[in-house]
Amino acid sequence: MKKINIITLGCSKNTVDSEALATQLASGGLKPFFDSESQNVDTVVINTCGFIKDAKEESIDTILRFAQARKTGEIKNLFVIGCLSERYKDDLRNEIPEVDSFFGVNDIESIVKILGSNYRKELLGERIISTPQHFAYLKISEGCDRTCAFCVIPLIRGKHKSVPMEILLKQAQNLADKGVKELILIAQDLSYYGLDLYREQKLAELVENLSKIEKIKRIRLHYAYPANFPLAVLNVMKEKSNICNYIDIPLQHISNKILKKMRRGHTKESTLQLLENIRKILPEITIRTTFLVGHPGETEKDFDELLEFVKVQRFDRVGIFTYSHEEDTFGAQNYKDSISEKTKQNRAEILMAAQQEISLEKNSQKIGQIFDVLIDREENDYFVGRTEFDSPEVDNEVLIEKAQILTIGEIYPVKIISAENFDLYGTLI
Repeated sequence: MKKINIITLGCSKNTVDSEALATQLASGGLKPFFDSESQNVDTVVINTCGFIKDAKEESIDTILRFAQARKTGEIKNLFVIGCLSERYKDDLRNEIPEVDSFFGVNDIESIVKILGSNYRKELLGERIISTPQHFAYLKISEGCDRTCAFCVIPLIRGKHKSVPMEILLKQAQNLADKGVKELILIAQDLSYYGLDLYREQKLAELVENLSKIEKIKRIRLHYAYPANFPLAVLNVMKEKSNICNYIDIPLQHISNKILKKMRRGHTKESTLQLLENIRKILPEITIRTTFLVGHPGETEKDFDELLEFVKVQRFDRVGIFTYSHEEDTFGAQNYKDSISEKTKQNRAEILMAAQQEISLEKNSQKIGQIFDVLIDREENDYFVGRTEFDSPEVDNEVLIEKAQILTIGEIYPVKIISAENFDLYGTLI
């Protein structure tokens, strides 16, 4: 069987795409596997990211590394797919001729064919899971209708397109039957789900229906846009015990001037009201958010306003990015990227230092408490898992000494005995 190494870069939406590709290849008698560093294979497929400068550089570095292996004969074939390839296909083809072919984000049928298999429509929605078998991502929509000044996603992925609810429920049931216990809903914009298909927001109804799947113990929501946030979903979260008390809402900034320049569609006032509403309905909710510093026009006053906002709101989880001009975006076409990289990085570090202090305080308050922890893996002398308040790869983890043998993918009651900035230590109850 021809071995095909699928290397996935970028976000969890790419992970879902790679898993769907693997399913198609396996159905044709090929042998796909994921993210191995091994170059002793027939074929490598790199699923790239083109979102921001750092992600593009990582994608290019990975392509070049395997292009060298292709040149020396360590691998026979090299193909590139995904967001970077969608945007820069011609440039990449000219600069890296060692790559056999480049494909965009919607070319799965073409690459399946060139790899020697036949695309089977009846497998649409089927996936070979590349994550640990107990959690998986469920992509509920593709693309985005927002017009944020800094974002290339609509240019790469196109307009928002919701996946019909009946298809998502079938996919979720299939995942549950494979042993998935935690389902992580992803999209560029969860808030918009259903508007294109049903002419109304349907996230609350979708989540409620998903919660009825018995084998799913946790449902987690990622990337809900703050403008026109569907508050009805909070009541469903409150009622259903298998929906995590957790939500990811990328706010990006709080200065009205910068939010306007970003073309975000929400204001400081509406953001504060949204956060108040969320915490009123779900007082114990964990809120994850992201901020973008160094956007064109951001003054020290604007940044200080953001810093104060973070200190006052005391978010549980925060991700921070620095602005970079992305070709063809509104920002690149209309703004001058006048803030130095040094200043951008300095602001990011100041903001993260403030959040680090908040995180340590919040983690320290958990000492002595008992949480249900889903075990993800073994690492050195510890079993490593997560509470319902933490998403894989981006949030806190709970480390449990190997005094007892635990089973990966099972949930155990764990008492927190000590805390660090972004990790907790616990003992099995």
